Amino acid sequence: MRTRRAPLRMALATGIALAAVAAATGPVGTAAAADPAPEPTATAQPQRVEYFTGPDAHPRHTDVPASPALSSAERKKIKGDGDVVPIVQAGPTATKLDVVFIGDGYTASQQEDFHADVRAKWAKVSAVEPYASYKSLFNVWAVDAVSRQSGVSNDPTNGTVKDTALGSAFFCDGIERLLCVDTNKVESYAKKATDPDLVIVLANSTKYGGAGYNDITSPYGYDGIATASSDNAQSDQVVVHETGHSLGKLADEYWYEEYGTYTGAEPWESNISKLTAAQLTAQKKKWYRWIGRTSPDGGTVGAYEGGGYHPRGLHRPTKDSIMRTLGREFNLPGREAMIAGFHRHASVVTAVTPTDQAVRRDGKVRVRAAHGIRLRWSVDGREVRRARGDLVVSPRSLGVPADGRTHELTVRATDPTDAVRAPELRSLLTDSLTWRVGR
Repeated sequence: MRTRRAPLRMALATGIALAAVAAATGPVGTAAAADPAPEPTATAQPQRVEYFTGPDAHPRHTDVPASPALSSAERKKIKGDGDVVPIVQAGPTATKLDVVFIGDGYTASQQEDFHADVRAKWAKVSAVEPYASYKSLFNVWAVDAVSRQSGVSNDPTNGTVKDTALGSAFFCDGIERLLCVDTNKVESYAKKATDPDLVIVLANSTKYGGAGYNDITSPYGYDGIATASSDNAQSDQVVVHETGHSLGKLADEYWYEEYGTYTGAEPWESNISKLTAAQLTAQKKKWYRWIGRTSPDGGTVGAYEGGGYHPRGLHRPTKDSIMRTLGREFNLPGREAMIAGFHRHASVVTAVTPTDQAVRRDGKVRVRAAHGIRLRWSVDGREVRRARGDLVVSPRSLGVPADGRTHELTVRATDPTDAVRAPELRSLLTDSLTWRVGR
């Protein structure tokens, strides 16, 4: 089995922070202690964040301080808790996309509340397409972070200080809805999960806020951190938008008038381009395969001027997807990118019968795959057509000879979805498993 690892508006009532790149502040209200010298950290420089300022406003940008390195005493304390609780178990971590929620502002007696909040938040995120169609690819875990006090700093008002495990705080860098965390502490809790691919910090709060740290590359395999309020009805949209960056590698599709005309090179992101619809089609670039199709976010796929922060010189696929406005759908090119992102972490088929040991000719071989996945079985490279689609097979019934030699039994699995058209992305939607069959 091969495994893949990726290197991780509905207008808001009073403003919401979305961080397109890593951003953090240190813990709020923690007294300085006589600890040993802090250990080195890779997040020493201030980093850029984006945030909403009002109901109809596009995000703005600012710099916030990076998290301070953890002292040895802090690291020792963090190792003392952090139970990992399964919320959704779809299969082995090596073959699934593992979403790790970490709670902040939950006391020891509130951990069950945290687990309930995780279930509720994941239910809302996974109801959005293409998550809804690919639920079988996700494991979900809750990592308990025990805080001394309930709630988070600067909630409900600026100046409120809470002693929490991750140092969550609104009014980050003076911006009310920007919900920052100590990213080094998040990392220390996230690594308690076996194989984190996507990390979400759930702050114990009803206040509308969040952030997305999408340029963090963790040695533990995940890219980025999203933060969101636990009990705000719309904060799940922050998470969905930010996973467009981290999983889909999508650009923002909004713009600022003062950015003027874009004159740089062709962007690397798949959902913005210097080219017009006619040029995309003629040159067979980016989302040209979708041009003219009706998109789930409304309207027709084309090339609409404005995107990537520039009002002119760059184009986006549709008028108003979730990468421009919270509460909208992913457009067709965005869905394609998200599905490909899912499969960079999760396999199309999972072995129930281990592949690292020989199976007997008269035994059973079992796999697990979502409904609609095409399964093709072969013996020594020759397909056995009568076994197409079977989840359980017998090597003997497939014609493995009883000649005392070792033979290979292989299943090839393909997701036939028409939501992914680009050949380089479709290759991510095929996997194969092989077993040795002996006496």
